[in-house]
Amino acid sequence: MDSLTQIVLGAAVGEAVCGRKIGNKAMLWGAIAGTIPDLDILLNPLLDMVEQLSFHRSITHSFVFAAVMSPILGWLLRRLYRNQSATFRDWTLLFFLGFTTHAILDSFTTWGTQLFWPFSNYGVAFYNIFVLDPFYTVPFLILVVAAAFHSKHNRKRTILNYAGLAISSFYILFSFVAKNRADAAFEKSLQQQGIHYTSYISKPTPLNTILWAVTAETKEGYYTGFYSLLDKNASIKYNYDARSEHLLKPYLQDTKMQRLLEITKGYYTVEKADTGIYINDMRFGQFDGWREGEGRYVFVYHVWKGKDGATKYKELNYRPKPDKAYFKAYLGRITGKSQ
Repeated sequence: MDSLTQIVLGAAVGEAVCGRKIGNKAMLWGAIAGTIPDLDILLNPLLDMVEQLSFHRSITHSFVFAAVMSPILGWLLRRLYRNQSATFRDWTLLFFLGFTTHAILDSFTTWGTQLFWPFSNYGVAFYNIFVLDPFYTVPFLILVVAAAFHSKHNRKRTILNYAGLAISSFYILFSFVAKNRADAAFEKSLQQQGIHYTSYISKPTPLNTILWAVTAETKEGYYTGFYSLLDKNASIKYNYDARSEHLLKPYLQDTKMQRLLEITKGYYTVEKADTGIYINDMRFGQFDGWREGEGRYVFVYHVWKGKDGATKYKELNYRPKPDKAYFKAYLGRITGKSQ
């Protein structure tokens, strides 16, 4: 999830652990605990593209990291605030829950989180919430900020904080229900249209859990479609993309290529480039895919052979720059209007 959301979650967790003992210091250090895992990006300048993709959401997002670092930081904070009533156990629990809730929340998104590093580098992903979702974050933020303006002994503070945790958790539960309903619609339509898939990934589109996208894998490629829970017409149109994996042949001996394909969980297509190839990460799809396949893929990896014969990698990130007209059309699609 985005940094603001992780800060809010961490602050709420810190308050729940020892807010009654140290007041807003609990929120402050909870917010810091919720931020620490994402500091892995500070190493990006020292890593190449594949190493960056592999390292992010790995060590600092693992249960091992939480188990090892929490008591160390708990001990340091106990010494820093030795005159406060929060114990070593309180501080350790604050950091442990701050780290683990951050990692678990990230695992609900599409990218994947290496929860079990170093035993496995598999990115756990449940695909039930977009990385930025105001319906999750905004009510949570309002309630946690409101709680911070009350005394640590005021019962309203506790009620507001737990209300934020409860409402945000309920939204996560709703996202699983919404995903289940979307999956049922996708499976039914794929069967009706005679599309024989081997597996599929469904995920919410940006900023909501109403409009969902699916990428269904077949032997030769992928079918991508969109479904809104508010659609009146159950018919789903699919766009097809060939995998074209034969284009990978000159690069398959490179270990970083193998890792890159692992990161995509095998959901990729390949296109020829002027130099080398483009690998499209099909997990994220196209920015304007709901407009019947318009636009570029969000995450594209350019791969080519350098003059020295070594394989080179570069990420081409086609992040959107939507305008008012786009948001109007997008809102219309979310609410069930076909494009």
